[in-house]
Amino acid sequence: MLGPGLVAAMAGDDAAGIATYSSVGAAYGYDLIWVLLLITVSLAVVQEMSARLGAATGRGMLDLVRERFGITWALVMVVVVLVANAGVILAEFVGIGAATELLGVDKRVSIPLSAAVIWYLVTAGSYSRVEKIFVLMTLVFFAYPATAFIAGPDWGAVGHGAFIPTLRKDADFILLFVALVGTTITPYMQLFQQSSIVEKGVARRHYGPERLDAYVGSVFSNFVAVMIIVATGATLHATGHTSIETAAEAAEVLRPVAGDAAQMLFAVGLLGASFIAAAVLPLTTAYTMSEAFGFTKGVNLDFRRARVFYSVFTGLLVFGVVVSLIPGLPVMDLLVAVSALNGILLPVLLYFLLRLINDHRLVGDLRNGTVYNVLGWGTLVFVSVAVFALLASQALGLFGIELADLLGG
Repeated sequence: MLGPGLVAAMAGDDAAGIATYSSVGAAYGYDLIWVLLLITVSLAVVQEMSARLGAATGRGMLDLVRERFGITWALVMVVVVLVANAGVILAEFVGIGAATELLGVDKRVSIPLSAAVIWYLVTAGSYSRVEKIFVLMTLVFFAYPATAFIAGPDWGAVGHGAFIPTLRKDADFILLFVALVGTTITPYMQLFQQSSIVEKGVARRHYGPERLDAYVGSVFSNFVAVMIIVATGATLHATGHTSIETAAEAAEVLRPVAGDAAQMLFAVGLLGASFIAAAVLPLTTAYTMSEAFGFTKGVNLDFRRARVFYSVFTGLLVFGVVVSLIPGLPVMDLLVAVSALNGILLPVLLYFLLRLINDHRLVGDLRNGTVYNVLGWGTLVFVSVAVFALLASQALGLFGIELADLLGG
């Protein structure tokens, strides 16, 4: 049953995601857990629609966009996906290097070795084999619930943060609120989900298990995110370490507070998360570019029959390895720029997804019902407002103006 839905959702808990969740927990404790509970519903709906569109049409997102909306829109999405995903791939290899160094392995060894393993797994196997390996690797995320319990949180306070909404007007709160939304629902997750369903060859009549896969993946992914917030809220926030910029920094600070076991588990989780995302992102980009231009694609094909697909995949891995080993790389600045690009792309992708999944000519009886349309369009509006707030806060910051000041805070 488990496959693309679980892998796509867990890839969203990548190095940047872990850094964001750690920052939320360190800065505000459990106050934003309620946001994740709400986002879980949106994430599950969006991922399920992507899977259903793939099963109904047997085609990827960019293939359908090119046919229904024209080559111009397809090209715009290709450029943004390529630039944004390249930046995130770089962050994943930086995450691999940081995690292995916490575990005592030099990044100059671990980063190239990880890329070589990823390349071999994808190019030397069938889709079924690759999917099974990815699903198995998601077990590493249980490191975060274990870390949360080791941290010994006040579960009453956790429950309060989960079910009693807290809002503030300060700029840092607004930024982390928006970042929490953006890092939980990211465009590459929907693109990978749909393309994987297509390559898996899921027929319309066999779609039921894939719906459950999308739901399980979304719930487990956000459960892990909550556990990261709980772990860092119970340790870093409680001891005054309220400013965390990277997941590796969170792991380092955990050690004196919660012990060696907590640091090791956090580092293991970071390594596994970065590894899965470093494989999923190049695959997603290769699927996207091949679909947009009509090239053959798929893990089941060899290099001779899918040259463009494997060339894009390999080129992105090489890019990630080479650039991540450059000393003094401004990773956080890159992540901010990449997040902005992903933020711009997400509402556009959700709009096309909703248009396509409601096209009776394409999906027939698998089109959205009323409930899914309300949740889907509501998610689009919510994400668009969040993205606008993020971009507005960044733009105003260039002129020394705080968004909170304009909101009366």
